[in-house]
Amino acid sequence: QAHASELPVSDEWRDQGAIILHVLIDGQVAGALRLADEIRPESRAAVSELQSRGVQVVMITGDAEAVAASVSAELGITRFFAGVRPEDKAAKVVQLQSEGRKVAMVGDGVNDAPSLKAAHIGVAMGGRGTDVAREASSIVLLDDDFGSIVKAIRLGRRIYDNLRKAMSFIFAVHIPIAGLALLPLLF
Repeated sequence: QAHASELPVSDEWRDQGAIILHVLIDGQVAGALRLADEIRPESRAAVSELQSRGVQVVMITGDAEAVAASVSAELGITRFFAGVRPEDKAAKVVQLQSEGRKVAMVGDGVNDAPSLKAAHIGVAMGGRGTDVAREASSIVLLDDDFGSIVKAIRLGRRIYDNLRKAMSFIFAVHIPIAGLALLPLLF
């Protein structure tokens, strides 16, 4: 209403990206409700661990600038794209790829499917994710825990290291054997 004024805390909440609902009684503000995205504690730890492993985490979201800035700041994410329409998310993935980056995109909805497909590695959050997102992805996590991505990277790197060791062993053992087998042909 025109003659109702906001509570002093409203600007602070708005700067944090919250949606504010005012409660009016007889045209006067009697209170306010703050609606904001809750960041799961495991997300903070996962972003921190990814960054410590040299992974640059970039957020692409349809949320407003204030919301994206608030969430990014709380998670320690230094680069984000806010207000991105669903049909433009894939273009942001391509933009990151054009910078010479290997891009893994994490998503769970129908609107994420094109960007999951465009990324080098698409990761679908499986617990509440859509079938379309799962089909478009390279990896489907069975839960909605962002920390599972860290576990997947850790496991993938361990597998890669084991394969390198196995290939080194194979070459170290089999090349000399093949040479010895060919030795009689040379003399």
